[in-house]
Amino acid sequence: MENVVTWAGQAGVAAESGQVSPKRTALGYYPVSWKHPFSERDRPLDYDVCVIGGAGHVGLPLSVAFAAKGKRVIIYDTNEDALATISSGRMPFMEASCEGVLQNTIQKTLFTSGDPTSISGAKFVVVIVGTPVDEHLNPMHEQLWRFFNEIGAHLRDGQIVILRSTVYPGTTSNIRRRLKKKLPGIEVCFACERILEGKAMEELYKLPQIIAGEDSQAVAEVTELFRNLTAEIIVTGCIEAELTKLFNNSWRYIQFATANQFYMISEMYGANFYEIYSAMTHNYPRAANFPRPGFAAGPCLFKDTMQLNAFASNNFHIGSSAMLINEGLPNFLVNRLKLSHDLNEMTVGILGMAFKGESDDPRESLSYKLRKILLTEANEVLCSDEYIRDERFVPAEELIRRSDVVMIAAPHKTYKSLDYSGKILVDVWNHVGSAGGGVKPV
Repeated sequence: MENVVTWAGQAGVAAESGQVSPKRTALGYYPVSWKHPFSERDRPLDYDVCVIGGAGHVGLPLSVAFAAKGKRVIIYDTNEDALATISSGRMPFMEASCEGVLQNTIQKTLFTSGDPTSISGAKFVVVIVGTPVDEHLNPMHEQLWRFFNEIGAHLRDGQIVILRSTVYPGTTSNIRRRLKKKLPGIEVCFACERILEGKAMEELYKLPQIIAGEDSQAVAEVTELFRNLTAEIIVTGCIEAELTKLFNNSWRYIQFATANQFYMISEMYGANFYEIYSAMTHNYPRAANFPRPGFAAGPCLFKDTMQLNAFASNNFHIGSSAMLINEGLPNFLVNRLKLSHDLNEMTVGILGMAFKGESDDPRESLSYKLRKILLTEANEVLCSDEYIRDERFVPAEELIRRSDVVMIAAPHKTYKSLDYSGKILVDVWNHVGSAGGGVKPV
């Protein structure tokens, strides 16, 4: 594919003015005091890229991908167990096609460190720290500002900091302004990841990369860095790039909510949703991308939709409605069960505790919300997962044998071949097929 650069929005050098203040601001805290050892500030550049948080689901595939293209990459992370696993050439989590590339690059072009001084040794510093939301669904900016205050002593003039995780709109410009008060020669860009977990090594090379920044030279350098992975680069303004990531995830979350709402309506009126789904989508191109219903969860979709709602002064009504629908699906399934069964006398088993099928990632999984609901309704609740190790879990076959009701919460492939005879099966995904997606005896 020919290299393509699309320019959109504004990019320019922002004026720098004002004094550093230690007081709390609307977005958190300014960095206050950095002790910058000359040994770090003046050390030679040993690496092309330092990935901070590089042992996680976002940072590790990116690190491996750059290393596979010949870039010298240092992973800095505080998770010592994960670093030890990576250094041995093994993946600390599931990610298709990544382990073989890791084994070919570790200790050659890919290195690991738990020492923050390693940050000073790279030209590009990729930061995998995003903006979570609190219990009131408001963005928690302080975490990001604390992080930069902690690593500030290890940054140096001439480096380019690349924000990789989803951030609240305006964050890239704010971080740049605050860092340049201490280090006038540093630059900050935003290069958001939009990778599907589990398919990172495929999509890093296939998807267009969005890059934004306020300094045109820094944007050009980050563009050339990412050309090692993908030919198609899209350059936008900072807030445009930040909103692009939030819009992408919110749109996906809304699509799932629409499917889940249709599913609930069908169930309430005794209709087989999957007959409707087949009729809607079969050879009908305008419905070809309509998703199936199921638990819409994980570390990004819910959080990013709520961030966008906060940015929109809580006027993102479609996003708020999507949250209520998706988060309400576990309650809906349990309430439907209660209409025809006395759960107080029954054992209910939950198959799949990961946030999605063929994953070992339990973060923000709605399976755990389902478990909490059932603990107040059922006589006993059993849990199982093919990939998550938890001493509280039981094997899938044992779960089915001991349960009166089996609920497929994460559609792992192995669940297709299990024997559910004589059990009440709740299969919102229609993963098994014979249940029609509803609450049916098999």
